[in-house]
Amino acid sequence: MRTLLAFGDSNTWGLVPHPGSRERFPWDKRWTGILQSKLPDLRVIEEGLCGRTTVFEDELRPGRRALTSLPVILDSQSPLDYAIIMLGTNDCKSVYGVSAHTIGKGIELCLNELESYLEPSRILLVSPLHLGENVWRPGKDPEFGKHSVEVSRELKDIYSNIAARRGNIFLAASDYVTPSSIDDEHMDDKGHLLFAQAVYGKLREIWL
Repeated sequence: MRTLLAFGDSNTWGLVPHPGSRERFPWDKRWTGILQSKLPDLRVIEEGLCGRTTVFEDELRPGRRALTSLPVILDSQSPLDYAIIMLGTNDCKSVYGVSAHTIGKGIELCLNELESYLEPSRILLVSPLHLGENVWRPGKDPEFGKHSVEVSRELKDIYSNIAARRGNIFLAASDYVTPSSIDDEHMDDKGHLLFAQAVYGKLREIWL
């Protein structure tokens, strides 16, 4: 059976939108689970982690740096046939203070790791959904600021250019889904369904 690694952050883990939430959508409501139901001959390996960044170390939440964990996960889950990577939202946090260009440099380092196991054309690079305009307001997520919203909106073009240059497949989550107005950060159950449908369509187009 062919295998597909879905590597991401809380929107891959399936966090239910709510300030301070640790609740998780059930498998059949998460985009990974929905995708699995559409692809019975392909095993979807879900590797989502709340707070995961590309290369930045979160001093308050250790173990969130993808560049550190990805090699171990790839060793553990190999051999793989395909991979999807969707990261960058947490890199927009105010504490890091970085540009979309710098986040792109981080995602490229993660792609380097993936490409040590897979051909570039077998990797789907996904730019994340945009942060909502009010994500930084009281009662939502104070780790983000107004500038975070702007940076998140610039990731689509940055990632698209990276994928074109490297030979990866590209999909912009922001073309299909928006975050829930509850927290302006995470997909609700409808968003997971829409995103799963978008990913399924892309996979059918390029690989399956």
